[in-house]
Amino acid sequence: MSSILQLMRPQQYIKNLFIFLPLFFALKITDGALLLNACIAFVAFSLTASAIYTLNDYHDAEEDRLHPKKKNRPIASGAISNRVALIVMAVLFVTGFSVMALLSLEAAAILGGYVLLNIAYSLRLKHIAIIDITIIAVGFVLRLFIGSVVTGIPLSMWIVIMTFLLALFMALAKRRDDVLIFLDTGKKMRKVIDGYNLQFLDTAMAIMASVVIVAYIIYTVSPEVTGRLETHNLYLTGLFVIIGIMRYLQITFLDQESGSPTKIVMSDRFMQLVLIGWVITFAWILY
Repeated sequence: MSSILQLMRPQQYIKNLFIFLPLFFALKITDGALLLNACIAFVAFSLTASAIYTLNDYHDAEEDRLHPKKKNRPIASGAISNRVALIVMAVLFVTGFSVMALLSLEAAAILGGYVLLNIAYSLRLKHIAIIDITIIAVGFVLRLFIGSVVTGIPLSMWIVIMTFLLALFMALAKRRDDVLIFLDTGKKMRKVIDGYNLQFLDTAMAIMASVVIVAYIIYTVSPEVTGRLETHNLYLTGLFVIIGIMRYLQITFLDQESGSPTKIVMSDRFMQLVLIGWVITFAWILY
């Protein structure tokens, strides 16, 4: 059971909190009925995402055995057989997709698109540089759309743009970690590494960091946003965004530990305090 839980990667479910962002930004996070819908969608998406993680581990088992950390994953280490892994994958997918379909057929269609995109990613697209990180970023945007559909809250262009940019920034950091492993060990953890090097990734991360910060500041002072939310104080939350981006760059370039954004969020106290500060300040201003 512990190996199955490890296969499901519940620690990655933190990414699925993006489903709640439409509620948060629309000032309806306290609406019980809408919050319940978002929670159900969160569970359904998480189970389906676990099925995708299982598929990835099944398909990448040979490559994972060469990775200093991924070699301990259940399938790569032999803790779970391929047969059991496929059964777990099927159960997770059917359960997650069925729950989402019962909640909303439109959300289920988006979830189906997410699944197909990730299957294509696992089988082919992850080997194409730039396309691979773009797909990762699109996955976060699809989470937003599911949150929008199940709550009936339309998305603003700002939340879509900033989510995509931030996800792209973190995906670049992940690839940088893969390149560092290759330089240290001579082993290619991914075939797509041929399409990246440190100079390109460092430059791309610097560009994306700048764009994320500028986009966020423009969002906070936009007449459309300040008028809709009836406040001109959102720019104050930009402080946490700037500090958070700088901390992520520090972890990436100094600590050389950017392989798992989820691990960074869950283990780095500095980053946790920044996120909490942003949420509290944003909520205080809006609510």
